[in-house]
Amino acid sequence: MNTINTIFKEKKLKLTPQRIAVYKYLKSTKEHPSAETIYKALHEEYPTMSLATIYKALKTLVEVDLVQEINVGEGNFRYDGNVCHHPHIQCLSCSRVDDIENICLSDLNDKVKPYTNYEVLENQVYFYGLCKDCKKE
Repeated sequence: MNTINTIFKEKKLKLTPQRIAVYKYLKSTKEHPSAETIYKALHEEYPTMSLATIYKALKTLVEVDLVQEINVGEGNFRYDGNVCHHPHIQCLSCSRVDDIENICLSDLNDKVKPYTNYEVLENQVYFYGLCKDCKKE
């Protein structure tokens, strides 16, 4: 929690209960929820919080690098409380998204430099397959 307090203070942003709630929710799960999923999860505890407020909180949290926005190609964004560089994998059957752990991609930008004339600023790596549950079916 000190991280979010410090970052918001440094950026001179207001730390609202809604932003804290969204941040805590994302830090408490390994799932990669959409804004709608976060809204439904927080609705009982925060019944007056609108979906628009969730989107605004997510936008701010992404801008200050406390949350990662991921787009696995399904038409909407998902969010990840783990901001370390890591790849994701999505099930092509049920759309579940998981982290691929124990693979460090922090040096990937440097590895691609010899192959392009771009200044590489960031990357996101996605894999697609079938999760263990869908593979059984």
